Amino acid sequence: MFEEVASLLAEQLNLDVSKISEDSEIIKDLGADSLDVVEMLMTLEDKTGKTIPEDKVTGIKTVGDVVKLLQSL
Repeated sequence: MFEEVASLLAEQLNLDVSKISEDSEIIKDLGADSLDVVEMLMTLEDKTGKTIPEDKVTGIKTVGDVVKLLQSL
């Protein structure tokens, strides 16, 4: 799951996937903005078939947070 999230972020943000770790903060470390986060979550919902509850989105800071959230659904 981490690899899928990391490759999606790397593609979306034009980053080298090797620079992304589970501890990377999506906005602070990777340079994403709130729209990037929304687009990433929508793409992940489409790819995984899971629905991410809106009340869980505010707790997402790191790549690891996204992975944990997806695994919990």
